Order: sequence, then C-alpha cells, then structure tokens
Amino acid sequence: MSARSPGPPSAPRGVLALALPALVVLAAEPLYLLVDTAVVGNLGTVALGGLAVGGGLLAWAAALLNFLAYGTTARAARRAGAGDRGGAVTEGVQATWLALALGLVVLLVFQVLAGPLTRLLAGGDGAVAEAGEEWLRTASLGAPLLLVSLAGNGWLRGVQDLRRPVRFVLAGSLLSLVLCPVLVHPAGLGLVGSAVANVAGQALTATLFVRALLREGVVWRVRPSAVARQLVIGRDLLLRAAVLQISFLVAAGVAARAGTAALGAHQIALQLFFFLALVLDAYAIAAQTLVGHALGAQRPEEARATARRVALWGLGTGCLVGVVLLALRDVVPPLFTDDPAVLDQAAVVWWFLAGFQPLAGLVFALDGVLMGAGDVGYLRTVTVGSALGGFLPLSLLAGPLDLGLPGVWTGLTLFIALRLVAVVVRVAGDRWLSAPESVTA
Repeated sequence: MSARSPGPPSAPRGVLALALPALVVLAAEPLYLLVDTAVVGNLGTVALGGLAVGGGLLAWAAALLNFLAYGTTARAARRAGAGDRGGAVTEGVQATWLALALGLVVLLVFQVLAGPLTRLLAGGDGAVAEAGEEWLRTASLGAPLLLVSLAGNGWLRGVQDLRRPVRFVLAGSLLSLVLCPVLVHPAGLGLVGSAVANVAGQALTATLFVRALLREGVVWRVRPSAVARQLVIGRDLLLRAAVLQISFLVAAGVAARAGTAALGAHQIALQLFFFLALVLDAYAIAAQTLVGHALGAQRPEEARATARRVALWGLGTGCLVGVVLLALRDVVPPLFTDDPAVLDQAAVVWWFLAGFQPLAGLVFALDGVLMGAGDVGYLRTVTVGSALGGFLPLSLLAGPLDLGLPGVWTGLTLFIALRLVAVVVRVAGDRWLSAPESVTA
C-alpha cells in the first residue's frame, strides 16, 4: 500500500480520464433497465406495469441514498489528496457499514409496506399493484447490496481509481442481462425472474467492491464518529435529493392533468433529460475527485483551475448536446410514439429540453466542484431555494393558468437557471475553498 496517493492527472486529460469511466458506471444501470423492461414487456401490460411500480419505488430509495457515493467521494478524495490513502480507504469501510445498516432499513420497510406502497403508486388495488408488490418483495433483498456498491464507488472515486468500478458494475450488469431473459421465460419465473436477476447482479457487484476493500488491508472496526460525520453530509444530500424527487413528481402530476398527450410528451422529454444528465454528471464526478485531492493537498489554486476546466467541459458538452437535440427534433420523438397529439406536444417541449442543456452542463459540473469541496450545505440550500422559488410555483401555476407543458418546463428551466447563478457566485468566491469539518475531521 503506497504511502501517498498519486497526484491528479494533468489537464485536460485529467477531467476526461475520470469522466469517461464514471459515465460508463452511471449509464450501466439505465441501460440494463431498458433491457429488463423489454424482456418483461413480453409478459404483457400487467407485468410491465408491475415492474414500473416496483422498480420506481426501489429506484426512488436508491436516489435518496445516493449520498453514500457522493459524500464518500468527498471525504476519501480529501484524505487521499493529503497523502493518507489508508484514511481514504477507511472512509470506504465506514461508508460500507453505513450502507449495510441503511440497506437493512430499506429492506425492512419494503418487506412490511410493499403492499400499501405499490397500491398507492398504482392508484389502488388490482393486478398491476399485486405484480409490483411481488417484484418489490424479491428485488428489495438486494437493497443492502446496492447501497454497498454505492459506497464502494465513492471511496474508489476518491482515490482516483475509476477503472475497477467500471469492471465491477459491468460484471454485475452482464450477469443480470444473462439471467433476466432466462429466468423470466425458459425458467418460467415470470416477473419474479426479473427481480432475482436484479439481486444476483447486485450481489456480484457488491462482492467485488467488498473484496477490493479487503485487499487494502484496513481494519474493519466501526467508528461511530466517522459514520456520524458521513451522516452530516448525507443529511444535506438526502434533503436535496428529496426536494428534487418531489419537484419532479409534482411536475408529472401537473402534466397528467393537462391530458394524456401532454403526459406522454412530458415523459419522453423527461426521460431524455435524465439520460443526458448522466452524460453531464460524469464531469461532476471528475470534479469531486480532482477538487477533493487538490484541497486535501492544500493546493487551492489547483482546485480553482479544476473548477474552470470542468466548467468549460460541462458548458461545451451541454452546447453540443443542445445542438444535436435540435438537429434530431424530427427524428427522436417518433422513436417513442406515433401518436400525432403526443408528437405535437413533444415539439413544444423539445425547445426547452435543447435550450437549457448548456446551463445544465455548467450547473452539474459546478455542483461536482462544490461537492468535492464538501460544500454540501450550500448545495442543499440552493437546490431547495431554487425548487421552492422557481420549479414548484411555476409547475403548480401551470394548471390554473392553463399554461400546460410550457409552464411546467419553464419552471424546470428557471430551476436550473437559479441554481446556475448561485453556484457560479459561490465558486467565484473563496468560502468553498475552506475545508468543512464534516469532510476533514
């Protein structure tokens, strides 16, 4: 085990060297879910609806607890940058214990409340709710494994090792891809086969992450003080994620009340937004790692330089994505539907989706800068304020004022713009360069 971690990669390759592997890890799960959806879709609309309900609940829980990756990256990167690789790995150990504990809580909640939750999401009793409950009870067995993998991603990113997470995540996804069609159809397990394949892939990925920790030779003792400090970061990121989830749920509800065509167009554009966010979020992960290393090594000017680089990469990629979306505005929506009413609504939303990509690219990159610095309290406040001051009000007013989808997507655009102003102002100053106690203690 080396006494000191290597310095950050040289610019500009440093950003891409970290962002590209991160993108593979981020995209693996959505791509697997697409295949899973296609396999289950052959079972009929009830099974597909059950997967949407059960899978949506599990994905919601994972999104709320994603601080196990992002918070761990900030703490591990800071210690690795200071030359304390052992301390960085220890952060991974504590995060893994925390992931197991939280994973067991999630498992217990879903086992006890799977029925009520799926009925609530499905709109009442029925075949879809029953299918969703069946899937969720089995798939939730993998919740602790899923969270352990998030923690593993966090500490490995912190020590600037993004190659192993790629291998680990792809290995688990490949196992799930192989097992899913076999268990669903030839083995005759139906929808439950999809859940079993999901758990099997998560088990393999989590095992590989735990083995990587064991090979570091660190002590596996629980340190309550370290876990408590991780929970401080987790509290802020959890609140931030919860506000985001609520905002998007409200927007979907408003779109649904605008009509079936509006809801269909909203769903198409929103899923594309989420997918493209993965591409742009890869720069945030690179920023977290590089900024954390620089500040841990007491090199604030290097952290500033990293912020400028990732901001340019995010802005440039956002501009490119926006141009591509505009060029393909008559090509992409028909891939999802041939309903003329939905396509008409999608044509309206498309200008919003393409137009704010440069802003989103810059926001996500600078979010990563502040996360790497451990400035998560500020990010929490900015996200909550932007949602309450922009996204939610405009979404809620879109119904009474008969603004339809343009009203909802104007709210989303304002949400991104407000966040952009706030993070640019913060990064332009000096306060984010002061290491928070929650990261360095």
